[in-house]
Amino acid sequence: MLTLKLISEETERVIKGLEKKHFNGAREAVEKVLSIDKRRREAQRELDATKNQAKQMAAQIGALMKQGKREEAEAAKREVGALKARDKELQEIMDAAEKELNAFLCTIPNIPHESVPEGADASSNVVVKEGGEKPILPEGALCHWDLCKKYNLIDFDLGVKITGSGFPVYIGKMARFQRALEAFFLEEARKSGYLEVQPPYVVNEASGYGTGQLPDKEGQMYHCNLDNLYLIPTAEVPVTNIFRDVILDESQLPIKRCAYSGCFRREAGSYGKDVRGLNRLHQFDKVEIVRIDTPQHSYESLNEMLAHVEGLMQKLEQPYHILRLCGGDMSFTSSLCYDFEIWSAAQERWLEVSSVSNFESYQANRLKCRYRRAEDKKTELCHTLNGSALALPRIVAAILENNQTPDGIRVPKVLVPYCGFEMLDDKNFD
Repeated sequence: MLTLKLISEETERVIKGLEKKHFNGAREAVEKVLSIDKRRREAQRELDATKNQAKQMAAQIGALMKQGKREEAEAAKREVGALKARDKELQEIMDAAEKELNAFLCTIPNIPHESVPEGADASSNVVVKEGGEKPILPEGALCHWDLCKKYNLIDFDLGVKITGSGFPVYIGKMARFQRALEAFFLEEARKSGYLEVQPPYVVNEASGYGTGQLPDKEGQMYHCNLDNLYLIPTAEVPVTNIFRDVILDESQLPIKRCAYSGCFRREAGSYGKDVRGLNRLHQFDKVEIVRIDTPQHSYESLNEMLAHVEGLMQKLEQPYHILRLCGGDMSFTSSLCYDFEIWSAAQERWLEVSSVSNFESYQANRLKCRYRRAEDKKTELCHTLNGSALALPRIVAAILENNQTPDGIRVPKVLVPYCGFEMLDDKNFD
């Protein structure tokens, strides 16, 4: 969440930033934060004063007793008692204000970086780079869901039988191809200096809160009610929470972690052509990269992460472009976000396969993730960053469509050593 210091000291910048994100009632929200904080600070000042007064009077009571001024001493005791009762009232006011303030701050999104374009929706996103060439498909080319059926690679109906829509079953060579992609992405991350971790697939409330998924604003997380645990929507959640309530030394930064995981998203409200085949699933695999860094270096880290993801796209020999998201299309928690989209030739549309974001101190403030500065040993909030490197379903969809031939789907050369075959087809025992 935004820090109270930022809201107090740069009020107008915060309001303008929230308006750029198309957050309704930005000024009113900021004014409410300041009002609650004023109430808390006023109670704190009065509490400090009454405690000091009670301390002074308590010191006088002994002297009055020694002087034989019993009545005056008893009166002072009663006054100290009244002050302590008031202390309790003031503490309750402060605690209530603190609770209200934290709960309300959670409803306010991060403000965007100054480079974020204006705009209300995806139509205002800016293409900052393009790579690869769109393939020319053979006559009679198929969309990936038809290719999956033709070569018995993915059974969507079987997934419906076992679980429900959005939970496909991968068969034979496609199961091996999935593993190949995961291994390739993890190995490339390792070569780029990311330490691999294997995190849990369920998290507690504190972890969901720390990275901003909770309170769950859109009902997108799967909740295990009996144990009050949540299925992760991305490995970002458990990996970033490794550093919750941690004070790092500046010399440890930047920290680089990567993880493969299953991801689970309810995708409430999704419908139409966008959900067909692999376009939008409730369960999918993804390799995530996470960085913890200093504020001074975090945007250099962001550029390095962008270069890493772009390198994956280039090695897969797929057409892609990179978008800088506008204010109205950014996530609740990000300060600057770039999306990578891959061209799906048979569908003739771009599919998002990665988001790479800098959250600045927004997540770190919730996580209490800090570092100790080398020069003065003072603690400061870290910046957190993450990115998909990469998400499998739409990468698979595009490769199936873009690389289709009359004899099957050509496997990108870089993946052949990982999967052991050159063509995706129905010959599952090659």
